[in-house]
Amino acid sequence: MQRIPCSTIALGSLLLISASLKGGQEVQSPQPEESKPPVKMEQRGRILGIGGVFFKSANRDQMREWYSKHLGLADKGAGVMLPWREHDDPQKEHATVWTVFPSSSDYIPATQSFMINYIVDDLDALLDRLKQEGVKIDAKRMNESYGRFAWIYDQDGNKIELWQPVTAKP
Repeated sequence: MQRIPCSTIALGSLLLISASLKGGQEVQSPQPEESKPPVKMEQRGRILGIGGVFFKSANRDQMREWYSKHLGLADKGAGVMLPWREHDDPQKEHATVWTVFPSSSDYIPATQSFMINYIVDDLDALLDRLKQEGVKIDAKRMNESYGRFAWIYDQDGNKIELWQPVTAKP
């Protein structure tokens, strides 16, 4: 039996994530309520939610067993799907993928033990804005049947994955 690369498993898991993703959302300011009212965000190219949390372990199978036994996250190889709904629109279903990669995986940089995948509504608009803001953007892009991917780096050099599902179109 041929071994499937971990990146294929994780990305394949994302295919299962549901998707009526569009429109604005209320965003609460981190400041106290009385100092700033909620802001209605209408611009395209924004984060909609966490699409995945991926991390590495030198003992991948034992780590999966630990999380399954103690926290109920049973990853059989395709990641764990953590379903959720939007608070303001409970009809909108989503899921966050949680998975363990082997420590040898190059999908997550050697300098990182984990990587977060964010669901975005308009990948091109977000990348255009981030470029104007001077954010480091990886030149690599990936187009799959379940969505488009790009990667950026935060100010500490951590790689972040951006994913626009096929159903989240501008």
